[in-house]
Amino acid sequence: MVTDAAAYDACLRLARTHYENFPVASRLLPPSSRPHIAALYAFARTADDFADEGDDPPATRLARLDDWLSRLHQAAAGRVDQDGSDAAIVFSALARTIADRRLEVSLFEDLLSAFRQDVMVGRYAAWDDVLDYCRRSANPVGRLVLRIMDYRDARLDALSDAVCTALQLTNFWQDLERDWRKGRLYVPLEFVRAAGADEQDLAAGRMTPAWQHALGDAARRTRELFMHGRGVADGVTGRLRWELRATWASGLRILDRVEAAGFDVFRARPALGATDVVPIAWRVITWR
Repeated sequence: MVTDAAAYDACLRLARTHYENFPVASRLLPPSSRPHIAALYAFARTADDFADEGDDPPATRLARLDDWLSRLHQAAAGRVDQDGSDAAIVFSALARTIADRRLEVSLFEDLLSAFRQDVMVGRYAAWDDVLDYCRRSANPVGRLVLRIMDYRDARLDALSDAVCTALQLTNFWQDLERDWRKGRLYVPLEFVRAAGADEQDLAAGRMTPAWQHALGDAARRTRELFMHGRGVADGVTGRLRWELRATWASGLRILDRVEAAGFDVFRARPALGATDVVPIAWRVITWR
């Protein structure tokens, strides 16, 4: 039988070894919260990989996500398989976290519905369609972090939603080339048509003025969401305030880099590096 301590340790290792743009279970958070954040991360990261990684056909990916949903419901009811598998370890930790922190299972269900959508949907007609995807793929994570830290406030939820959506959108513009190779385009078709952009240019790895116009519109709206949600960090106290500031500043820095590159992620994918540490830290400390 997997002990709670062993399960949480495994989740923390996953959180610390998998690449992310933004802090995950970082040392900015209180030590007591890090295992719970790591359990949330392990659940979401593994499910996202089901939808995104490897060469499995859609039916196999959907079956794995269905199994993850079934395991989620069992864990919420306090039942976890004890077969020693990686899944059993993740859900051993998650079951304890759901019970201890009184987490809404619907938020985990929203995440899984978004991952299923990634398997089945490759294009989005309108901006509102992209926002609906973000509502389920990103916003639940922010709300769950707030719950883990004992915040249950509708105003904070709304501000967190804005930041989480902005982070997800930033990742879309950063990973335009990667998502394109997987058959997905998150720039809404209404923007593409309005700019006169052609998907054949993406297929050829060309970032044209038309695509820059479409992405510029998307980036402007993304920046507005960052600014709208900025106050979530001011609505919390202690270490969480610093964690949220760091997450916000890191996301905005990535968006700055994508825009500065003229959205040409085909030449190089903008990512955070050593030269970004000081600007991000300065923004976090001065909160500008």
